[in-house]
Amino acid sequence: MNTDPDKRRQLARQFIEALPHCRALDMTLVNVGFGEATMSMPYADKLIGDPATGVIHGGAVSALMDTCGGTAVMSHPSGPATTATLDLRIDYMRGATPGQTITATATCYHLTRSVAFVRAVATDEDTENPVATATGAFTVQGISKGTKT
Repeated sequence: MNTDPDKRRQLARQFIEALPHCRALDMTLVNVGFGEATMSMPYADKLIGDPATGVIHGGAVSALMDTCGGTAVMSHPSGPATTATLDLRIDYMRGATPGQTITATATCYHLTRSVAFVRAVATDEDTENPVATATGAFTVQGISKGTKT
């Protein structure tokens, strides 16, 4: 089990940097802990879903939450070397405020031998009223030796 927080952060950063969609959407890893991750995505005209309002497309928010969820799974102390999304349910609460960065925070709250379960929330600068919430299930493959699920 790799319990070194600096090594976990490094692996999470490498994971995110290796994904082309993360670079295309300018996603940034803000923080990573054991089973938790926070990522941000700045407002950009290329992400607008509704030109009349300037609101970011829900697909960009979904990609941010999905990637953040996978990062939380991989950062879990008993987490897998790799993961993939099995199921992701997103509830959109409101449109993100145009011009504001969107931040997602995800927590891997339960891990079995084959599935990791995650909760996530996305906010803009109004952190009291989420833009979206999510629950997801991710694959668990290649768990480090010596860990129990």
